[in-house]
Amino acid sequence: AMEKSYISTFLLLVAVSCALAKDVGKKEAKETTAKPKLPQTLSRGWGDQLIWTQTYEEALFRSKHRYRAPPRTAPRPLASPRPLTRTLFFSSNKPLMIIHHLDECPHSQALKKAFAEHKDIQKLAEKFILLNLVYETTDKNLSPDGQYVPRILFIDPSLTVRADITGRYSNRLYAYEPSDISLLYSNMQKALKLMKTEL
Repeated sequence: AMEKSYISTFLLLVAVSCALAKDVGKKEAKETTAKPKLPQTLSRGWGDQLIWTQTYEEALFRSKHRYRAPPRTAPRPLASPRPLTRTLFFSSNKPLMIIHHLDECPHSQALKKAFAEHKDIQKLAEKFILLNLVYETTDKNLSPDGQYVPRILFIDPSLTVRADITGRYSNRLYAYEPSDISLLYSNMQKALKLMKTEL
């Protein structure tokens, strides 16, 4: 009788262990099949393959200058004096394109989608220093006719806001909608052309 109770207890423990193991296995499977949340990139969906700057100050600096590291030299013994190296800066010859938008704004989302899906704009954007902002800067030159979104401004390498490159709306000069994507493309070309003729 004692053996039967031991065997019954043993079988019960095996059954419970199996049930718990299946439960844990299901939880682990659910956790691994859930889509991982991708980290937010500087592009914020405007073109992940493009190089975006993080801040307005960085964008201005990169538009005006391009850093080039000094040439690498062979390691020197500690007793040897360090050679003098110079840090070189060159003009990037790229205008700055600043996109003001908000993540929760439907107009911004629609323009972002059109911008990201337009192959010619994505290719042309490589010729710009790019910055997209979800906040306003303290530079009043970036809101010449008000703080609205979405708006896109161009700044040439002399750090001049190109107020003459506008969208089609008289009350929001720098606003674009998805239907204005061809106008935005031609304005990007205009920004590049003006930069070459004026600088």
